[in-house]
Amino acid sequence: MMRHSHFISLVKNVGNPVSLYSTASTKCHRDLWQGSLNRLYDRITASSYKASVVPILDRWLQDGQTLDKHGLLTIIKELRHYKNYTRALEVVMWMNEKWSVGTSDVVIQLDLIAKVHGIEQAENYFNNTPKQLKVPAAYNALLNCYCLAKQLEKAEATIQRMRDLGFSRTSWSYNCLLNLYYKTENHEKFDSLLGEMEEKGIPFDSFTYGIRLGAAAAASDLEEIDKIMTEWESNPSVYLDWSNYAAAASGYTKAGDVDKALAMLKICEEKIPISKRQREAYEHLMTQYAVLGKKDDTLRLWKCYKEQMKIYNKGYLCIMSSLLKFDDIESVEKMFEEWESEHLTYDIRIPNILIGAYTRNGLLEKAEAIISRIILKDVKPNSKTWSILAKGYLHQGQIEKTLELATKAVIAAPPRWMPDKGMVAACLECFKRKDDLEGAEEFIKLLGDKNSIPLNVHERLLSHIKNENWTALLWEFPKGDDEETSEFMPVESKQ
Repeated sequence: MMRHSHFISLVKNVGNPVSLYSTASTKCHRDLWQGSLNRLYDRITASSYKASVVPILDRWLQDGQTLDKHGLLTIIKELRHYKNYTRALEVVMWMNEKWSVGTSDVVIQLDLIAKVHGIEQAENYFNNTPKQLKVPAAYNALLNCYCLAKQLEKAEATIQRMRDLGFSRTSWSYNCLLNLYYKTENHEKFDSLLGEMEEKGIPFDSFTYGIRLGAAAAASDLEEIDKIMTEWESNPSVYLDWSNYAAAASGYTKAGDVDKALAMLKICEEKIPISKRQREAYEHLMTQYAVLGKKDDTLRLWKCYKEQMKIYNKGYLCIMSSLLKFDDIESVEKMFEEWESEHLTYDIRIPNILIGAYTRNGLLEKAEAIISRIILKDVKPNSKTWSILAKGYLHQGQIEKTLELATKAVIAAPPRWMPDKGMVAACLECFKRKDDLEGAEEFIKLLGDKNSIPLNVHERLLSHIKNENWTALLWEFPKGDDEETSEFMPVESKQ
């Protein structure tokens, strides 16, 4: 089932891709799982990212452990929730080899193939799917793949194919295409499709209203936002929960009407659920109050949050990121001390927030002290840690130190980590000043080994080095704009 809360990010992050379709968008809470299922999940997630999970699943059965399709689907949902798509796909493929494949299994595998291997392989999988399984749900999944990839012509062709096959169009398929028109700024088609929905009596649901709200917010059209909210609230078939009003608050914020945004947040507070989503609501509202510059309300929500439930890493990430919007380093330091006293699972993102605050304010000694503190706890700083510190030294003009730390960042980085362009350009400038072609080559190869730069760029850089073409080399990595180095947690991240 699709979740209305996904539209918070739609309105808050206009321009970012948002999935309107997920076969497993509702998170399964592991505290409700059976013990054996927890153990299997732990084995899967503890394995190396390069290793296949197939031997783990085979060994599980060989050891006499029970496993059924329902249990595997539960694990797949959890993996998808944390965007562990590669492992989820491996589990799906293994499952589909062991049990008969139904339409829902095709939908899940198609979506995961697109996420892991790209749209072309997803198309191949769909084309090779048996005809009897190519029901509307399968076509909808393919449509969603095209929409997320912003392939407008193929998305429209899929809609036409569904029409030719006599499949009735639902609110979902309209919403999917409507969202694509919104993302690609096809305003005429967007308006035309809305008109078609009204003409054909296709009911607007919360997704439809959410997309319309996002479009109105992007255009800073306060009158249209008011109109949408009036329609939405007066539609008896659509229930508005806290997340819908949070989306409206984001819309008003983007359009510049702070008073109406605050009014929406007050309604949000009244609608905070007494359920597992209560935590999510508090965390999101704290960040929205911070965006609006309301420090007292941010701290008030934090106090309520702590009174209502135990605080985990995600809560500290939210409040620390929020307080940084007020440049309140002292309060962030106190939150960091409080977090350490709770002895939760050590999450490197939390000290990274404080390190980022220090470096942006030129407090490099304090930043170094936090890193030393991390290392004393037998925790390894990650690529973000070193990159944040490298940028701090770069701003101080200490290029040699920047090069040292940037190298550490690349070594610690996961595959496909994207380095800061300004930092890389500074490192190459340092190699140029020392006339160190060999060092530059090693640095570029290191980036290439991590797949941090495209293969064609990697090859061009190495060619420039061999030809001692420093001008072209530096041009490949123009200095970028300063980027925010503190990590801002999305609503649905792992605790």
